[in-house]
Amino acid sequence: MRSLLFVPGDSPKKQQKGLESGADALILDLEDSIALDAKPQARTITRDFLQAARALPKRPLLIVRINGLASGMSDADLDAVMPGAPDAIMLPKSEGGIDVGHLAARIAVREAEADLPDGATGILPIATENGKGIFGLGTYARASHRLLALTWGAEDLSADLGAETNRLQDGSYTDPYRLARALTLFGASAAQIDAIDTVFTNFRDDAGLRAECLAARRDGFTGKMAIHPAQVAPINEVFAPSPEALARAEQIIALFAANPGAGVIGLDGEMLDRPHLIRAERLKARAQKLAE
Repeated sequence: MRSLLFVPGDSPKKQQKGLESGADALILDLEDSIALDAKPQARTITRDFLQAARALPKRPLLIVRINGLASGMSDADLDAVMPGAPDAIMLPKSEGGIDVGHLAARIAVREAEADLPDGATGILPIATENGKGIFGLGTYARASHRLLALTWGAEDLSADLGAETNRLQDGSYTDPYRLARALTLFGASAAQIDAIDTVFTNFRDDAGLRAECLAARRDGFTGKMAIHPAQVAPINEVFAPSPEALARAEQIIALFAANPGAGVIGLDGEMLDRPHLIRAERLKARAQKLAE
């Protein structure tokens, strides 16, 4: 997944625009963008959209962001949307692998009730929206076979910390959020899943979005969440493996395959070892997924 576009769960119009946006995944939101008294209607609209969209010959992944486990609303969310067979559930305010395990058990029950294949529904936690979540980033490994990826959030975290802002005047994150971002990468690596970068809230700042995407790709993130359809195209462009990068990856893989006993191989004046091979294989796997 390169681009994951948030769309409100109570807006059929915006959901339709999401389908047309080119996003790899839509995040149908039942949490922050939905007022408390509008949540019952949003659940119904979201389920109806899921059922209609799944019948399309070509569609993005369909992810539903439920309300947090501590909100008292997550069970009602799952009861409403699981009959629509979402591809995944996004878990906000996650505090670690235990929360993922609890959610996985609830999903399993509802998969059985809806006659869905066991394990068909993935889980995507937002892992840094509170202080407890920061300390739980090392606990996602082996938490559940349903884990698709790990992402982080800066807006809710700033509220939890009582911070005045989460960015400096030049647009870069302040130290607490840089730490949360880095630890998300480590947590995803420990769990052997993809890391997805958080949203860029200024949807009119194209240059700022592109710079943040490039920095995320450089550091190891494989995609980025979006809050506006206009952000999808630049996110897709940055996170898609370039033909040049893919060709080099395939060359590295072929060289190691041709020399199975070699620990180090030279290519264009550079000495390459196993970490280079692993990076090349991961890049090729991402390209294959996108092609599918």
